[in-house]
Amino acid sequence: MTRLGDLERAVMDVLWDMDPGASGGVTVREVADALDGRELAYTTVMTVLDRLAGKGMVQRQREGRAWRYRPAASREAHIAQLMLDALDLGGSRDAALVRFARSVTGTEAEVLRAALSAEAGLTAGHETALTDRVEDPRAGRPTLADEATER
Repeated sequence: MTRLGDLERAVMDVLWDMDPGASGGVTVREVADALDGRELAYTTVMTVLDRLAGKGMVQRQREGRAWRYRPAASREAHIAQLMLDALDLGGSRDAALVRFARSVTGTEAEVLRAALSAEAGLTAGHETALTDRVEDPRAGRPTLADEATER
């Protein structure tokens, strides 16, 4: 997964934070207005959105002469994919996972336990579903869901 620069991250935050009812996406002007404290040119925001579309981070749809943009995946899916990519950097995945598990708070550990239990139920043939599945904006890349089915 592509890491985001500071401005790309700010634009993605605007898209991720947009009203869920606005599933049709937002225009460049709406993103530029939401970034009001940055004093960015319209063309700069347009270029960033175009690059994010090229990276597969956003989807866009033509509306008249303008484009409407929306995230290709949720913020949570993006973060989960970054974590998986970090595990791919080399070394022992198991050791990295154990170290990570030891660093989380009690509440975070409970969330992980619940997710792992639900995932175990899925692999055992139960119809339990996790509410936040990992979505991969890059086609062909295995996700947590794919890995669970392969087990």
